[in-house]
Amino acid sequence: MIWQSPARLWLLLGVLALAVGYLLAQRRRSRYAVRFTNLRLLDRVAPQRPTWRRHLPAGLFLAMLALLVVGFARPTAEVRVPRERATVMVAVDVSTSMLAGDVEPDRLSAAKESARRFVDSLPDEFNVGLVAFAGSAAVLVPPSTDREALHEGVERLVEGATGVQGTAIGEAISTSLGAVKGFDSQAAKDPPPARIILLSDGANTSGMDPMEAAADAVTMKVPVHTISFGTPGGTVDRGGRPIQVPVDGQTLRAVAEETGGGFHEAHTSDELRAVYDDIGTSVGYRTERQDVSARFIGLGLVFAMGAAAGSMRWFSRLP
Repeated sequence: MIWQSPARLWLLLGVLALAVGYLLAQRRRSRYAVRFTNLRLLDRVAPQRPTWRRHLPAGLFLAMLALLVVGFARPTAEVRVPRERATVMVAVDVSTSMLAGDVEPDRLSAAKESARRFVDSLPDEFNVGLVAFAGSAAVLVPPSTDREALHEGVERLVEGATGVQGTAIGEAISTSLGAVKGFDSQAAKDPPPARIILLSDGANTSGMDPMEAAADAVTMKVPVHTISFGTPGGTVDRGGRPIQVPVDGQTLRAVAEETGGGFHEAHTSDELRAVYDDIGTSVGYRTERQDVSARFIGLGLVFAMGAAAGSMRWFSRLP
């Protein structure tokens, strides 16, 4: 917390003086009450002794003053705010290996559900696009704020959706970058702040070299967050016999490190959801210092209303 007018905090000494004065007044009142020696009469006149409630309005009032002073000193804090035109491209592997059942119900179904939750967790003003890739890559949904279109696109994430077998990680990155470049009329010269979230279970087997695509992402200042999804023991059934499809995250790690993104490993559906939640806290935001005095002033007003309500409730007397 940084104060724009720190000298105003000296006013808190005045609040402290009021608190001390209140305590001294209460102590003097207690001494006066003891001088009333006819205790039997005192019980009849005031059968109920004062309780903690009589101090609550004063406490709330003093707290209100302290909060208003803090707000008056104009505090500032680091605040995360959504970037203007923020764009997130989600690229999902739909190759045959994604049908492995080592993740319930299978890798692709779990990936679709987690991607849907991730998209819904992003701020409404974020532009989100969807890319499917196997041996080639295709944009299923161009980046936009239309979440219904994203949901429909996620449903179209099926094995073989691109028509070519393989795992083209480089093509997925390049296709996502192309969608960012074509986002709007000014994107070619002034691309929006963007992130790519790429999920796959294997190494690159076809298409563009992933590191070449990563270099393009660096040029465009687009970090690529990669997720390696699956287990070493994954298999798919082909013609009645199991085929080993172990997860391989080396290429994904290299891409993330090259572009300044994060590399994540997930072996279960729960772990994948946790990864998406972690990524969602950082993508599309910037940190800036803002005046947060309204927080303290607003809380002070709440305390003021509490003090007023307590006074009317406990100390008002009907004529």
